[in-house]
Amino acid sequence: MNEFARYYIEFIIMLYDNIIAFFSAIGGAFGKAFSTDFVQYFEHLSTWAKEFPVGGWIMVVIVNILQIAFLVFLFIKLIQLLTFYIKFRRKEIEKDELLYEIAELNQKTSELIEEKNKIMAMKIAQIGSGIGYGDDLIDERALGGQSGYGSSNVTNNYNANQAEEEIDEYAGKRFTKLTQVDEKYSTINTAIVMGPDNMVTLPQLIERFVNFSASQMRLYYTTYTISLFFAGMATGRIIILEGISGTGKTSLPYSMSKFFNNNANIVSVQPSWRDKAEIIGYLNEFTKKFNETDFLKALYEINYKEDINYIVLDEMNLARIEYYFAEFLSIMEMPDINEWKIDLVPKQENNDPKKLTDGKVMVPQNVWFIGTANKDDSTFTITDKVYDRATTIFLNAKADFFDAPLTNPIDMSYEYLKKLYDDGFKENTLSLKNVENLKVLDNFIQDNFKIAFGNRIMRQIKTFVPAFMSCGQPENVGLDYIIGTKILKKFESLNLAFLKDEIMALINLIGKIYGKDGFTYSVKYLRDLYKMS
Repeated sequence: MNEFARYYIEFIIMLYDNIIAFFSAIGGAFGKAFSTDFVQYFEHLSTWAKEFPVGGWIMVVIVNILQIAFLVFLFIKLIQLLTFYIKFRRKEIEKDELLYEIAELNQKTSELIEEKNKIMAMKIAQIGSGIGYGDDLIDERALGGQSGYGSSNVTNNYNANQAEEEIDEYAGKRFTKLTQVDEKYSTINTAIVMGPDNMVTLPQLIERFVNFSASQMRLYYTTYTISLFFAGMATGRIIILEGISGTGKTSLPYSMSKFFNNNANIVSVQPSWRDKAEIIGYLNEFTKKFNETDFLKALYEINYKEDINYIVLDEMNLARIEYYFAEFLSIMEMPDINEWKIDLVPKQENNDPKKLTDGKVMVPQNVWFIGTANKDDSTFTITDKVYDRATTIFLNAKADFFDAPLTNPIDMSYEYLKKLYDDGFKENTLSLKNVENLKVLDNFIQDNFKIAFGNRIMRQIKTFVPAFMSCGQPENVGLDYIIGTKILKKFESLNLAFLKDEIMALINLIGKIYGKDGFTYSVKYLRDLYKMS
């Protein structure tokens, strides 16, 4: 072992001597080149300069300029490489520092969330024991006791053990808002008891709402518009109210909710929405809490109810609907309503809300999603994927004022409304003549415009028109409207300048089938397209 140690020490000494000699040689070479040998350069030039002709002197000047330029270039590049390396190292150091700061901030965020949950639990416990906050603060002087918050009488009522239990309960639950909904409805009976006055037909229901809205809300709608709305409810769970501002788009579902004795859940769509997490929330993997939205809370709460409910997506086309609402558009196409479930978390836990199944929330049958939409530079175009799955009602003008009798709201269950629709489907069907006429229109539009009705749209037509008839409206008026909004609206994406003859031929065909005054909505729409082309 001693021999190996002596060998290794001598080897290390030799290696480091060679390294030092290497860098010394490089330093000496640079020093010799730019100091000792610098004088010899001029002596060498003077020795040969005596024999140079004029051309030789010119070449000397040029060559020296090039050599100096090369050395300057080489020096600049070395400086740049050194600067780049320094900046790169600085960025890496800053990146490490930022990652460290982010980790610290995440830790502080987690601590703040836990602290907030504890404070909320303490407030709940304090409210239950008689301690108030703000306007609810009890004035002990008025009760003859000691004054101010924290008096002995109030403090003695506070149960510290109960507060600790509340803290533990909410701290261990991923869904705070949904758990509160469970607690709210644990003692509430949500069954709808309908009296004889509330058992009305669809035409009576529409007339009653029109009068209620006018007399109670000071909002005026025609029976035609409300018939479209109820026919749209029978056709699907998504209704788009489109038109210029100030025509009562948001007010319609708001007043409709008041009419059915509940409150509309109005959600303002944000331009930054990109996926379903924006609308229902997401599970924070760091805190293990689910960031619940008001939309999710409203959807979950409706699972406890039996009445008719609306969730309003206000200005729904401020973001791309097919991005943030994609999962809802897809699941509500499924024929089995038991599959109408939205994924929230990958796995169910024991303390999750009662109405969750396998980490999913049900989209109940008694809810309709009402979207309002304007068309301006700040909004996105609503795509055919959305239009095809929704009923669109265009509100471009306010209804005239009329004097309506004072009308009260109505208590109605979803099951009763469904029965009204089912009875209407039995009594009203699309006539055989109109079925044949639809085939003629379909063939003509396919041949000339390369647009087909499709199974989905045909299914909607065969649902919308009978429902519209059940509301007391003519069959051809409903057929005219849904063809105009479902089929003819697709013409906007075509190159209309080359289809002017085809548009006019379609107008003539409609007139031949339905008469000169038939299909007024569709004909007007086609004439507007013809003018724009």
